[in-house]
Amino acid sequence: MIHPYIHFQGNCREAMEAYQSILGGKLELMGYDQMPDAPDDLAKSDLVMHAWLNSPLGDFGGSDFPPGEEGDPQKAVTISLTIDDPDTSEKTFGALMEGGALIQAYGPSFFAAGFGMGKDRFGTHWMVMVGASPA
Repeated sequence: MIHPYIHFQGNCREAMEAYQSILGGKLELMGYDQMPDAPDDLAKSDLVMHAWLNSPLGDFGGSDFPPGEEGDPQKAVTISLTIDDPDTSEKTFGALMEGGALIQAYGPSFFAAGFGMGKDRFGTHWMVMVGASPA
């Protein structure tokens, strides 16, 4: 199985909790401060070392970059989400895009009855579509 694992610059907890509220499921979070024998910089950190969302729509994980590390979160990766119900698909896309940036507004396309693409407020790129092709 392939599962996306996305990285954040200090807002993993907020992002994963938002994804859980939108996509549903069970979220597990572990901080760097929970590492056994963590070095001082990690033991004092409130950053997320590992998060995992078991969602009815698919499972994925994430983490913050370690304290003091800079990274380039989600720059060239898009998570594709296919939802069979057209209303749920459109609503999910709208919820993911709150505070984000649209790349393509949700609507019918030549390959799906509904499709939208954008970057959410956490920097994660999403493509959301209806599973069945238009008639």
